[in-house]
Amino acid sequence: MASKIVAFVLSVALVFAGTTSIANATLITTQQAVAVDARAQQEAQVREALAREDVSRMMVEMGVDPADVDSRIASLSDAELAELHGQVEQLPAGGVLAVLGVVLIVLIVLEVTGAIDIFKRA
Repeated sequence: MASKIVAFVLSVALVFAGTTSIANATLITTQQAVAVDARAQQEAQVREALAREDVSRMMVEMGVDPADVDSRIASLSDAELAELHGQVEQLPAGGVLAVLGVVLIVLIVLEVTGAIDIFKRA
C-alpha cells in the first residue's frame, strides 16, 4: 500500500516538474511610473466624458458603437490621448455643442489612426 502511494506521489511530481514558471522582475524609473499613472487618469477622464448618455446617443447617430469606445481609447498613442484629454478638459461642463465637439474630435482621431472608416472609400 505504501509503495502505491509513493509511486503516485512521484508520478504527480514528475508531471508537474516540467511546468515550472519563471518570474522576471525589472525596475522602472519614476518617470515611467508617473507616465503610466498619468495615462490611466487621462483614459479614465476621457472615458467618463464619453460615457455620458447624450454623447453615447450622438456616437450612435454618427455610426460609432459605444461598446468599442474603451478599446479605441486604449489604442490611442500617448500623444493622441493627451491631446484628446486636453480638449475634453477645456470644454465647458455640459451643453450639446461641447459634447458634439468631443465626439467630433474622437471621430477625427480614430479616422486618422485607421481605427474606423467613417467615409467609406470605394
